[in-house]
Amino acid sequence: MYRWDELNRLFKKTGALVTFGLNALHGRQRFNKQWRGSWDSSNARDFINYTISKGYQIHSWEFGNELCGPGVGASVDAKLYAKDTIRLRSLIHQLYENFHLKPLILAPGGFYDKLWFEQFLDASGPSTVNALTHHIYNLGPGSDTNLTSKILNPNYLNKISDTFQSLSQTIQANGPWASAWVGESGGAYNSGGEHVSNTFINSFWYVDQLGMAAKYKTKVYCRQTLIGGNYGLLDTNTFDPNPDYYSALLWNRLMGRGVLDVKSNASPYLRSYAHCTKERAGVTLLLINLSNQTEFRVDIKPTTSTSMHANVRPNHKKRSFLHRLKQIVSWVGSKSLDLSLSREEYHLTPKNGYLQTRTALLNGIPLQLTEDGDVPGSSPVLRDLKSPVSIPPLSIKFIVFPNFNAPSCPEV
Repeated sequence: MYRWDELNRLFKKTGALVTFGLNALHGRQRFNKQWRGSWDSSNARDFINYTISKGYQIHSWEFGNELCGPGVGASVDAKLYAKDTIRLRSLIHQLYENFHLKPLILAPGGFYDKLWFEQFLDASGPSTVNALTHHIYNLGPGSDTNLTSKILNPNYLNKISDTFQSLSQTIQANGPWASAWVGESGGAYNSGGEHVSNTFINSFWYVDQLGMAAKYKTKVYCRQTLIGGNYGLLDTNTFDPNPDYYSALLWNRLMGRGVLDVKSNASPYLRSYAHCTKERAGVTLLLINLSNQTEFRVDIKPTTSTSMHANVRPNHKKRSFLHRLKQIVSWVGSKSLDLSLSREEYHLTPKNGYLQTRTALLNGIPLQLTEDGDVPGSSPVLRDLKSPVSIPPLSIKFIVFPNFNAPSCPEV
């Protein structure tokens, strides 16, 4: 158990919330790809007992990995899986009997299969699982030579919304006591794509899926991986952050739990999401420009609703081909804005304009560890609210409106 002890020292130092996946095949017998028979919980019992005896804090225990539906290498029938998840719930309640707060139970930790998930919820019954975890690798294999074109294709990125929507509907109809989690997602499977998953271009897929997941009521999104493979947030050799690390850091610092509705009839290449700003007043708008030709401009206009509208019109002034068309997006708020105040802008771009660079720029400054190995600061550029917001081609921008009051955002 030395490795487990080491990991828990790391978790304690970093304040990490830990989810641990338990072996759901132990004790079963294999019949071709499907595994049958009851789960043997002795291994899980011993491990959880040891964890409790050491005082290690576990946020949640996840039952199994990629065994739902047709499975990946192995599968278990939904009703049998539900029966054994009930047993796990009983085991957790028994072992944590003297604890006021007990760890959550998660399942099944695999790719979404509508029928399997419905049967599992129906058979497991109310409050057996706290969250349904599903995996997403919608970019396909890391060896795909078309990864970059997929990442910048809004129609391709939109396809995964069907999964988010269907899972949300399944939970509402069959298990409203549970929430949806993305338990594992790395864009491209088999360790991600070399010179793609660990470069700036991957952040277009990543932050877009974070926004989409939140839109469909996903409560937790787990990235594959912190370290390991091409899709690691940290470089596997130097441990230096890859561009996605900084994208995730900005998301975590700025985007609160309140998700606002955004409506736009602008080009699909402009992706837009809005949240209540985290732990302070205001709204944070996330803009993602997938176009390599069009710059978008956002005008701020007060009104009485909380949505975003886009009106597209050509700009007839002479400009370069790259910026020859600007499109106007109007942000609609809930009450008048004090135009004497500023907004904060956090603009992410690739170094030297090269999309497959390992160095991201924040407001033109390279994001690199300090000489002491610390994460660099993330100071915004302050802009007058009267000035239009622009989002250049192939870039990402978080914009904080500190004086914007949306009815669904709590006052801080």
